[in-house]
Amino acid sequence: MLCNICPRQCNADRNKNPGFCGTGDMFRVARAAPHFGEEPCISGTNGSGTVFFSGCNLKCVYCQNETISHGLYGKDISDKDLMKIFDNLIEKGVHNINLVTPSHYALKLAKVLKEYNSPVPVVYNTSSYEKADTLKYLEGLVDIYLADIKYYDESVSNKYSGVKNYFAVASEAVREMYRQAGDIVLKDDGTAERGLIIRHMVLPGNVSQVYKIFSRVREDISSDCYISLMSQYTPCAGSSKFSEINRKISSREYSIAKEQILKLGFENVYFQKLSSGTDEYIPDFNLEGVDLSVKK
Repeated sequence: MLCNICPRQCNADRNKNPGFCGTGDMFRVARAAPHFGEEPCISGTNGSGTVFFSGCNLKCVYCQNETISHGLYGKDISDKDLMKIFDNLIEKGVHNINLVTPSHYALKLAKVLKEYNSPVPVVYNTSSYEKADTLKYLEGLVDIYLADIKYYDESVSNKYSGVKNYFAVASEAVREMYRQAGDIVLKDDGTAERGLIIRHMVLPGNVSQVYKIFSRVREDISSDCYISLMSQYTPCAGSSKFSEINRKISSREYSIAKEQILKLGFENVYFQKLSSGTDEYIPDFNLEGVDLSVKK
């Protein structure tokens, strides 16, 4: 079957050759472990059960996970093994199963999640470069959408991610996510039970994207939705080819971004400390939790 599940529509037969995402027909996973660097309502006290999928359908030039998104490091696993990985994470007490960069496996994940019937919330952690029609297969299977909106201007998305239609595609996808999940609902312990969180990582030299993006979010979705405004950008991968992003963001840039979010009337907002712009948020991709033959 030719693959056109994402907006790239590369038409690859992934049983024979990788798609634009770089992966074939099997799940490829680089790490599965509790993670404490997500938003407070996702990480909680016990961590989020992150499953990092290799490959990516966007491949931003500055990707902090370049080792797996561009380099494709990871291990090919079966559907059954993925379910065992979920079980192992849940046994560790994680608050949720967090599927990181899952877009190019969306239909396979729908099949797995139908069979698995997770006892904890399922988080779909995405760049939002998704087809809304594909996301409909996940309705009732994903509880929480953790969705980036990276860019507004076509010139910016084309420069850093090689797509001119990013915002048009992502905004439609996020509206579909909101239709399915709604606003964040918290459990008694403060962790999220369901809902949508929209993330934006402020890029140096590109603060103008913030007001443009969230003006549309307020108009098209809601001013009550949860926003995560991230300051953790650090130059990685191909950042050195673009002088304007080959640095961390300044305190002035992040202050302007914060002011714009508050000016638009958003109240449910996670802000980061400027000191978050380090490589400590980059996981160690070492197949932790993936090699099921290793007893821990």
